[in-house]
Amino acid sequence: MNIVDFPLLFFAFSFIVLWLSSLGGTFFRKKLRPLEKDARQDFDLVQAAVLTLLSLLIGFSFSMAISRYEQRKTYEEAEANAIGTEYMRAGLLPEADGTRVHELLRNYLHQRVLFYTTRDVRQLRQIDADTTQLQNELWSVVQARAVAQPTPISALAASGMNDVLNSQGYTQAAWWNRIPFEAWALLVLIAIGCNLLIGYGAHRTSALFIVLPLAVSLSFFLLADIDGPRGGLIRVQPLNLISVSQRLQAH
Repeated sequence: MNIVDFPLLFFAFSFIVLWLSSLGGTFFRKKLRPLEKDARQDFDLVQAAVLTLLSLLIGFSFSMAISRYEQRKTYEEAEANAIGTEYMRAGLLPEADGTRVHELLRNYLHQRVLFYTTRDVRQLRQIDADTTQLQNELWSVVQARAVAQPTPISALAASGMNDVLNSQGYTQAAWWNRIPFEAWALLVLIAIGCNLLIGYGAHRTSALFIVLPLAVSLSFFLLADIDGPRGGLIRVQPLNLISVSQRLQAH
């Protein structure tokens, strides 16, 4: 289980760890000798530099997560367009093949909508299996027609089907394209170091120690929510696929 896939759990975990880190800094300050006046200026310089580094890393990570989120939205739109276009092209095929492709595309579109809306792991496995089977059946129909009658129309249908299959592959690749675990580990380690420095450099223990752990944990929560395709509150809704599905039902 990857804790980043559960933003609320990750928020609670990071807040507790960072808050304990700030208390740990206070503990070290009390047990070790406190900062002398001569060392205070150097300490403040190092503390400011590390906090700046943390803020920059969080900002860059947000940029990465948002770009991946936008990419997933773009591929959802492209997939809907590819399916809608191929549905229209299938009408140019002989009646038996066209009817079969239309039926398979409607079922395929239903599976693609479920891919975006389902969170259950077992259901997702079944959706992936059904999607693969439908892809094979769709391709076999247009391939058989293109081989039997290599006309411009059959080639057009085969090309459109290729776009449908490729768009699903692009979508899946975009969903796998996440912030690396190593980047998360670096963020957490630097955040822990910042809270240790805050606790160690403080003149006394106060309720303000909760501010930085809370702010950073909330940033981690939002970052994990945007980066995670399924586990969070911010998800790509298959609005374009649903719209195409409604048009096909009306058709």
